[in-house]
Amino acid sequence: MRPQAATFDYIYLTDIEIIMRLEDKGQILPPPVLNKYPQMVSEEIQKWSNIISATHWDLYDRTKVDGADFYMGKKELGHIHLDGWVHLATNKELSQVMLKNKLAEKFPYAQNWVMFSIAKKQDVKKAILLFQLNYDRLNGEPIDTLISKINI
Repeated sequence: MRPQAATFDYIYLTDIEIIMRLEDKGQILPPPVLNKYPQMVSEEIQKWSNIISATHWDLYDRTKVDGADFYMGKKELGHIHLDGWVHLATNKELSQVMLKNKLAEKFPYAQNWVMFSIAKKQDVKKAILLFQLNYDRLNGEPIDTLISKINI
């Protein structure tokens, strides 16, 4: 989902690191079936070791399904919204590399997060790469190794 507002009711998000625990987001249910290309990405991520996938709930209405969440333990990897927009929870170094290489856009409401859309078949490979880079980061791979995986 492409963000539309600069603030949320309870917090301004650009100046802090966002850490949302899966259990704080709403009822933990299996992820929904997404549209064709986002679903291909979701299915791939769900195959990875130690990934928890669940329903992503609307920020303002915890009864409204808004996509699929992916966690590695207690750390959020990212999520895919029903409309195919991805919000990826990276760190400063990885987000800068993704932005510099025009692989993603800056997510305006959370520091070090990036966003991109899965709208066509060509987006699937890129989305899997970006999720994989973030997954590898959470598994402790150094930034130089992550950068070497990007075919620039």
